[in-house]
Amino acid sequence: MHIPDGYLSPQTYVPLYGASFVFWTIALRKLKKEMDAKYVPYLAMAAAFSFLIQMFNIPIPGGTTGHAVGAGIIAILLGPWTAVIAVSVVLIIQAIIFGDGGITAIGANCFNMAVVMPFISYWIFKVIRGNSEKGMRLYIAAFLSGWLGLLIAALITAVEFGIQPMIAMSPDGRPLYAPYPLSVAVPAMALEHLLVFGIIEGVVTAMLLKYFFKHEPDLIYALHGGAR
Repeated sequence: MHIPDGYLSPQTYVPLYGASFVFWTIALRKLKKEMDAKYVPYLAMAAAFSFLIQMFNIPIPGGTTGHAVGAGIIAILLGPWTAVIAVSVVLIIQAIIFGDGGITAIGANCFNMAVVMPFISYWIFKVIRGNSEKGMRLYIAAFLSGWLGLLIAALITAVEFGIQPMIAMSPDGRPLYAPYPLSVAVPAMALEHLLVFGIIEGVVTAMLLKYFFKHEPDLIYALHGGAR
């Protein structure tokens, strides 16, 4: 799901840099104000976990790749704003050091995986969980939050690809950036993440929530919603 250089036009990646910068600024302010120092190691471990799970990166049709992200479980455990920073740090390191994702696309990749996914996953978990404090409903909510969070992030990525032939063309009508229209990009991204990567993300999210619920229930931000 990492967008490389040359796939997005400036009309797309510049605004997404701006949007990500706004979220980074707010997230850093909230963490500085609200996060207790004892949770900083958890932030580092969350980033390491996201980095590791994204290493299983599989190419898919449509010009991109698929993988789990880990943003859903980070948002549930540490809060969505913490997930914004943890996953963004991973994506920036991957782009600059490992060439996984383009430099011009850092803003877009962070917006899709470090902004959209944590907040979607967090609120899906909160809504489906309802007032449940334990039991199967909690794990179903975790599974769906991971699954749907990744799927929606993938769909937004697909739209960013798919609009390129419409907004950036040469004088003779050829696409200057990603050549795949919405009719190709959206099904390619949706099917892979609906049937494979989203399910993996959901299972990982539910399993890790079960582990932390058993061993460190006080850590789970989404169950308490308190400041760190």
